[in-house]
Amino acid sequence: MMELLIKAMRLEARDIVSLELVREDGGVLPPFEAGAHIDLHLGDGLVRQYSLCNDAQERHRYLIGVLRDAASRGGSRAVHERLRVGQRVTVGEPRNLFALAPGLGRSLLFAGGIGVTPILAMAYSLSHQGRAFALHYSARSVQHAAFLERLEALSARCHFDDGEPLNVSEVLAAEPADSQLYVCGPAGYIAHVLESARALGWDESRLHREYFAAAPVAPAEEGTFEVRIQGTGQVFEVPAGRSITQVLDDAGIVIPVSCEQGICGTCVTRVVDGEVEHRDHFLTDEERLDRMTPCCSRARSGCLVLAL
Repeated sequence: MMELLIKAMRLEARDIVSLELVREDGGVLPPFEAGAHIDLHLGDGLVRQYSLCNDAQERHRYLIGVLRDAASRGGSRAVHERLRVGQRVTVGEPRNLFALAPGLGRSLLFAGGIGVTPILAMAYSLSHQGRAFALHYSARSVQHAAFLERLEALSARCHFDDGEPLNVSEVLAAEPADSQLYVCGPAGYIAHVLESARALGWDESRLHREYFAAAPVAPAEEGTFEVRIQGTGQVFEVPAGRSITQVLDDAGIVIPVSCEQGICGTCVTRVVDGEVEHRDHFLTDEERLDRMTPCCSRARSGCLVLAL
């Protein structure tokens, strides 16, 4: 953990603010790679992940962008309403769950709305490496478009719902057979891009995505099940409306959590027995064979045995 200073806050677009975080002594920060995020501690146990959107060659600052979301679970509202220039905030060291694939092939970058943040860092990295890439950014309007000057400097193609929207299939069809696709943004935008790519025969190994939020699941769809701790034999009942991590935390069994939506991977836990109802957007199909995100996923069987 680090205590960093908010050096600047700027309104980048309607409802989007950027935060520039630095060491108080002006020193060098831990390095990061394009696609990385930091955990921002906002008080009262509230921790949220925000992608770093500046050039990874910059070692003196971290830059993040935060959308004020009407459906916020508290994170974006806290940033917009409580944080101010000159304040100190607790920040976790960068972690990367959305890294660029190795190799020299072409990269196709898609960003929707606030999903531009990790994509910007990727574009900077690819540019420095001399690797070919194309960047397509979609927003509701120019007023809702963040970091436009930076995007223009990177030769990005900008698409607006009230102007010329993105034709994903047309862009994909023109790509070489070895291009890698990276997409970040709202869940519907990501789904549209990935489904378009699959329809054109793109292999899953060439498709990379990062979600900012998971689709909500109605409590009425949930049932009660049990969780058994392999190491102690303890059994706990997980009722509808409560997560595994919440129930175990009450019993003093702490599984680290961060996003609580199955998008960051912090809480991934090995499953010894039982059938999981996976609700995450993090694990691969192979990883889901023996792992789960207990912050949001549940049981299809009556009992799950966890390797704790």
